[in-house]
Amino acid sequence: MSEPIVAAEYTDAFDRRRTVAPEARTAVLAAMGLEPGEDAPDRPVVAVAPRGTALPDAGELLLEDRTSLGHVDAVPADVPYGYHRLLRDDGIDQLLITGPGRCSLPRGLRAWGWAIQLAATRSRSSWGIGDLDDLRRLSEWSASVGAGFLAVSPLGAPNPGPSPEPSPYYPSTRRFGSPLHVAVDPIAAVSPTVDIGDLAARARALNAERRIDRAAVIAAKLAALERLRAVDPAADEGLTSWRAERGEPLERWAIFSVLSERLGPGWQSWPEHYRNPAGHAVRELAAASSDRIGFHSWVAWHFDHQLAAASAPVRRVADMPVGVDPGGFDAWDWQDQLAIGASVGAPPDRFNTAGQNWGLPPFIPHRLREAHYRPFIDTIRAQLRHAGGLRIDHVLGLFRQWWVPRGAGPADGAYVRQPTDELLEIVALESHRARAIVVGEDLGTVPSGVREELRRRRLLSTRLVLFERVPPARYPRQAMAAVTTHDLPTVAGILAGSDLDDQRRAGIEPDRAGLDLLRRRLLEAAGLETGTSITEAVTAIHRELAAAPPVMVAATLDDALGVEERTNLPGTVSPQRDNWNLALPVPLEELVETPSVRAVIDALRRRRGR
Repeated sequence: MSEPIVAAEYTDAFDRRRTVAPEARTAVLAAMGLEPGEDAPDRPVVAVAPRGTALPDAGELLLEDRTSLGHVDAVPADVPYGYHRLLRDDGIDQLLITGPGRCSLPRGLRAWGWAIQLAATRSRSSWGIGDLDDLRRLSEWSASVGAGFLAVSPLGAPNPGPSPEPSPYYPSTRRFGSPLHVAVDPIAAVSPTVDIGDLAARARALNAERRIDRAAVIAAKLAALERLRAVDPAADEGLTSWRAERGEPLERWAIFSVLSERLGPGWQSWPEHYRNPAGHAVRELAAASSDRIGFHSWVAWHFDHQLAAASAPVRRVADMPVGVDPGGFDAWDWQDQLAIGASVGAPPDRFNTAGQNWGLPPFIPHRLREAHYRPFIDTIRAQLRHAGGLRIDHVLGLFRQWWVPRGAGPADGAYVRQPTDELLEIVALESHRARAIVVGEDLGTVPSGVREELRRRRLLSTRLVLFERVPPARYPRQAMAAVTTHDLPTVAGILAGSDLDDQRRAGIEPDRAGLDLLRRRLLEAAGLETGTSITEAVTAIHRELAAAPPVMVAATLDDALGVEERTNLPGTVSPQRDNWNLALPVPLEELVETPSVRAVIDALRRRRGR
């Protein structure tokens, strides 16, 4: 007998067995459209079958390119990897996934690279925020000093509107890029007759402040792009064919952007007749708004071309957030597959004793299966566009997810079982097609057997000096190692003790014992004594990582520059703490010549290979 879709009990981070309250299970079931006591339908709508294996039911096999292989009772040994359809004799239209079973992982891989927040990585020519031209220049410089990859923050578009969401982990869509990161100057360079000098001057003046003013940035960029759109000579050459290639999803994204401009951000507050993407009112608006839809498609086109150029010099590792803004495009477009009445989060653990609610609606497993996984496939494929790697945030969510019902506290949720084999097979197939490395963020409470399965599937584990109880020399080879992440203190913040002040200013009771533990782990991992300078400590710990077994090692520019503020302090919101809004203290032009940055490079260059 299979396990219920909603677990009745679980083992928490303190190794205690917990029973889920009946009302929590009922609320989670209701969020996925099920009655109390009802389990998710286990319809045979999806099958994973390696080549050459027998099928449980015979039928006509239609390949992904719609070629029919006729009536079969086994998967042909020479069938290509892909998403095929088996029209079974019993009338069921079944998705048949044939794939490599394991992710792409180059033999002999041993590389180092930077993990960056693009918004914070500005140059002197930036319009107040790091953009894709900045990323291209950073990629070229990184390749020139021996880096093998750039792990880049999520680039998905926030909800369209005058005040963009600052967190890249709360996007409106994981399929289309943020206009905030479009570089305006390269577009203007081919249209010299268009005067955008006033807007450029206003936007570049924003670089004088470390705080990123996204509202001012998006206002200036959209105004400039609107002027440039009218005379862009490249638009007629490639935009039409590109729009045809991207198809209906792009058109719906552009329509959603127009609706957001007219009705405000958050589709759930729109008049009811606009909440249905396939409704008559939406079709009427699209027919009457072709110019504006064309503008948003044009912006997306430039983002795509600039992303391709920025991803060429060195392997870019994309970062896929756990989910999307419930009021955003993907939630509007995929209402039938998402549990809008619940949110993904985490139960209480050592770092968040109250639990976490991330505000991201999860996919309903049985409805995702019935949709033949198209939303999940499209999301993975979009993330891997022009990328050579993919970091999956909270990869444990491919095994089970902590659902918090609407109105409940973070601790009052339940774990929902996921169709792991099917999800991981899709990840492996898309990795194989893109020849992309996959990194799983497997931090936190890891159930038994999860890391073994990830290792078997050739996903890299994530190993952080701040979390590990063993020295870097004992980290596994199949991993990406680093010191810290955007949600954790920087090396300077730990050693200087300033992270405690940051917590206090944000209204959080400072965790002195926790910071002391992190300090000890840092110093022990590098074999250092208390009192070591920040620059020496940063260099020493990266020297240890460079000599360690993991095939990939990432360093942050924040640590290399001795930045004391962490990017994000979980559990805090503005105005107490301005998360995601602090740029690096120096522009790219100075960063590449900074002695502390060169010291980290010298420490890491002992690694070889791409």
